[in-house]
Amino acid sequence: MQFTDEWLVPTVERLVSAEVLERLRQTESAAPVCLWTTLVQQRLATDDDVLRAAAARFRLPIADMSQLDGRVRETVPEQLARRFSVLPLRLTDSYLEVASSNPFDIDAEKGLAFATGREVRIFLAPPSRIQEKLDEVYRDTDVVSRLLGNMDNGLEVTQLTDEDHLADLGASLDEASQRPVVRLVDLMLSDGILSRASDIHIEPGEAGVAVRYRIDGVLRQVMNIPRSAGAPLISRIKIISGLDIADRLRPQDGRARVAVNGSPVDLRVSTLPASLGEKVVIRILNAKATVLSLESLGMLDDERAAIANLLNNKEGIILVTGPTGSGKTTTLYSALRMVQSEGVNIVTVEDPVEYRLGKGVVQVQVHEKAGLTFATALRSILRQDPDVVLVGEIRDRETAQVAVQASLTGHLVLSTLHTNDAPNAVTRLVDMGMEAYKIASALRGVIAQRLMRRMCPTCREVNEAMPVERIRKYIPTGTVLYRAVGCPDCAMTGYRGRFSIVEVLTMSPELERRIGAGATADRLAEAARANGMRSIFESGLQHVLRGETTIEELLRIVEVPQHDLNSTPAAPLHTIPPAAAVAPPPAEVAPPRPSSPPPRIPQSWSPPGQELSGIFDLLEEPLEPREGGTRVRGQGACVLLVDDEDQLRRVMKDLLERDGYRIAEARDGAEAMVEVDRHAPDIIVLDLNLPGMDGYSVLSQLRSRPATRDIPVVVLTAKGDEDNEVRVFELGADDFLTKPFRARALSARLEAVLGRRRPSA
Repeated sequence: MQFTDEWLVPTVERLVSAEVLERLRQTESAAPVCLWTTLVQQRLATDDDVLRAAAARFRLPIADMSQLDGRVRETVPEQLARRFSVLPLRLTDSYLEVASSNPFDIDAEKGLAFATGREVRIFLAPPSRIQEKLDEVYRDTDVVSRLLGNMDNGLEVTQLTDEDHLADLGASLDEASQRPVVRLVDLMLSDGILSRASDIHIEPGEAGVAVRYRIDGVLRQVMNIPRSAGAPLISRIKIISGLDIADRLRPQDGRARVAVNGSPVDLRVSTLPASLGEKVVIRILNAKATVLSLESLGMLDDERAAIANLLNNKEGIILVTGPTGSGKTTTLYSALRMVQSEGVNIVTVEDPVEYRLGKGVVQVQVHEKAGLTFATALRSILRQDPDVVLVGEIRDRETAQVAVQASLTGHLVLSTLHTNDAPNAVTRLVDMGMEAYKIASALRGVIAQRLMRRMCPTCREVNEAMPVERIRKYIPTGTVLYRAVGCPDCAMTGYRGRFSIVEVLTMSPELERRIGAGATADRLAEAARANGMRSIFESGLQHVLRGETTIEELLRIVEVPQHDLNSTPAAPLHTIPPAAAVAPPPAEVAPPRPSSPPPRIPQSWSPPGQELSGIFDLLEEPLEPREGGTRVRGQGACVLLVDDEDQLRRVMKDLLERDGYRIAEARDGAEAMVEVDRHAPDIIVLDLNLPGMDGYSVLSQLRSRPATRDIPVVVLTAKGDEDNEVRVFELGADDFLTKPFRARALSARLEAVLGRRRPSA
């Protein structure tokens, strides 16, 4: 396995043995790993050890990150800094200083120089320290500071006597009613809802109160609040959710209902006493953001059809299984939508009632203190003449017995269990004390599910790296895989939204016989696969092959099966052809392309501030929309753009097409020679730093061939020194333009060169 910082290997050979390095190379990983980070994580060396060794060997300056220039945040986009893992340090009119753990990353140097229009000076720093400082530099703390600016920061923790308790309570009420605290809570809730967070975590610590959002199943810290504001903040949340702010020693649960931009949102609040204060978790139940339908869950067509067939049963029990947070309740609600109609009596018993299902559905809230448990509520429901009953969760033997009995007496019962897969749902019911023969008679099917993150269609890229060995055999030859990159649209995570992967166990005579005979989960899984059940791993693999998610996300969610999938007597895995031949995925995922990432620039011009703004900010000056339609400066001339930077090539293409040029493209020198013969361009824009055959070789070959000798060539490069300029002109270039360039300069240079080459009238 190659490390991402392979240049560091000769240096660290002085710190660790060759055997250790070889062992690290043999470690399986879904993608190349950073040697520096691995050494520190495994405590084989410290950051300072590696830093001093690398700085001494290559005579590199060490970054001083104690004082950062505040202007770098506005000049260097967060997307660019995180993409190259560099920390902007200082900025002048002529140069930019950055800290990097890989000072030999030419792409980073070129990209930063192009984006900022300045010379880049690189200093050495550990990768962990760079990531910490990036979060600090690009974290928006000004809003919190302004909101808390009027608060008294003189609060301190002191030991209270019994007589001080009432005074403390009064102070908390007063502080919780201050306008800055109210605005801070409003800001936190509205920002969490608009960020698509499912939960907001408020966690007191020694350094302050951390606020983290769970977005697409992954927690991300968004702000750190001073400890002085922590107690009033939590008290305010407890007030709006109807909790006792004086009771800080017991866990509490409450509910609240707020409106964001006029849209009502339900909140479920849970508090937990901890050593440094109360931890609060707010579950956001946004009914408008949740579309309750099987189509919206992102399942494969045959999986959705199998679930629909289960719902055609008029009696029996259907179970949905999976860990906490796997979307079981949403799947159940979506299933109810399919059977909901005016002639069907549907009653649910839940703890808590998360979404209001509207007309035709009666929802019952469990209240254990009042004696209304799942079992007692279910018994009463059966006397209400229901057609379909939804039980929020089967937790004990009593609830399981009543649910199974209801399914055997002509009711369709939907419920959830906490098991890892579908076959183990049967053994879980047996462990609760249910008779196997009753389970065999009542059960109609089991749906086991997980949630996987969907790749952001804006920034995903083709993944050239080989998959890890344990999953490689499941990837058909020629399949195009993608990797998550990160952009502002997805909050730099590379993912946006989630979908369900499921295994659907449908009852068959053989399964019923084995359940009644008390067969183990392995034997049940064998029969279910023979009946057509696809495992959760296979379901997730299908989505990977369709280009909807990554192998890393699949391995994060499920384990790779120890046995060969083809060795079991199951229905064969539906092999997905290479991405170029796949039917279009859902609307929010861009269609896969085998050769390059999905284009981000449309052919037509859009005004600044819309979808092109993030790309055209890379130019040295902003582009302005043309007045009066497309300008025909190019008069249909064909321009061949030769550059290995896809983003820059797309920017130039859009710019020149609006000026009337026809565009051909090449990513390297060898491809450029092929495109020259194919398109016979009128002019070539050539980068010098190309993979394989560089720009000098391309220029030399063009001038040595009679057919291409007279094609004008404009060299566009970041190497703006005098030696390079002299060399390219000696090789026969017609013009020399350095990066970054002004938007109108490129078109003007092309027009001038073509004008000199055109015969005079």
